[in-house]
Amino acid sequence: MTATTPTPASARVRPRWWRRLPVLQQLQQSVGLQRGMLLTGLVITTIFVIVAILAPLLAPYGYNQLRGPDGLFGAQQPPSSDHLLGTTVGGYDVLSRVLWGAQTALLVIIVAIVLSVFLGVALGLLTGYLGGWFDRITIVIADAIYAFPSLLLAIVAAIVISGGQSSLWGGILAAAISITVVFIPQYLRVVRAEVLRVKSEAFVESAKVVGASTGRIMFRHVLRNSTRTLPLIVTLNSSEAILTLAGLGFLGFGIEPSAAAEWGYDLNKSLSDVTSGIWWTSIFPGLAIVLVVLGITLIGESLNDLADPRLRARRKPAVTPAQAVAAAEPAAREELGDVQ
Repeated sequence: MTATTPTPASARVRPRWWRRLPVLQQLQQSVGLQRGMLLTGLVITTIFVIVAILAPLLAPYGYNQLRGPDGLFGAQQPPSSDHLLGTTVGGYDVLSRVLWGAQTALLVIIVAIVLSVFLGVALGLLTGYLGGWFDRITIVIADAIYAFPSLLLAIVAAIVISGGQSSLWGGILAAAISITVVFIPQYLRVVRAEVLRVKSEAFVESAKVVGASTGRIMFRHVLRNSTRTLPLIVTLNSSEAILTLAGLGFLGFGIEPSAAAEWGYDLNKSLSDVTSGIWWTSIFPGLAIVLVVLGITLIGESLNDLADPRLRARRKPAVTPAQAVAAAEPAAREELGDVQ
């Protein structure tokens, strides 16, 4: 009887590059409820991104279209074959506004996160590696920013940028700048703590000994090892970006309906409809906000659980001890018969 030799670890095929991506790598490590949460969040977020990208193709009408081939749409029309989700108090198609609103929300997330990550990581790298008076002043300013609510900063930014009546990019920049100002201290502190840990490692000291420049050490050695927790913060801040944009629109400081579709604005205009029994003008924009925030939050919470060893569930072994004993009994009996 020929025995199978186990494959050494060095001879195993390395996983494909896409399996080492931040979210996909955690998906392979997750089990049970964690995997269910992460998969649900990924599905919802993927649908949101696809709808946002394909909004011009999926939406039956434009976001500011009031007239069709048969004339005006009419205000507060119930769901029908012409308007699957009805029309708003302003005469816009609800389905089209919801689909186009996903595109606006995605643009805000991209602009806000890119600005926050770029500035926060750069400041965290500089303060953590250089230290001194620059580090102390930056940390004091970062702590002071926490005292200001993000929505208040968003309102001020909207008024400064566009006088409170925003165009498409004016509203996006108003929300993105406010989110950037509030979230920079988070990236700064996380990256700074990692830089303080990494710069004392042996490989950094070796780079200094061989004469590597400060810039090369900071960006090639320190930065690459100080950004492991950024995917977690990015997911959580993305949901906050959507809520900030919706809050601006709900309070009347968002984007004008003729410039772009925005879920918060549609919710604000549908307040009077709720008391009149007109439910379709408010439920669908509100449901879109809830689902997108839920999907992104599920991804962030799952990544947080997987990053914490105390919350990470143990993966069940592929073969239980009882199964291993049962599988080994026939071979043991055969060997015992040969010996006898």
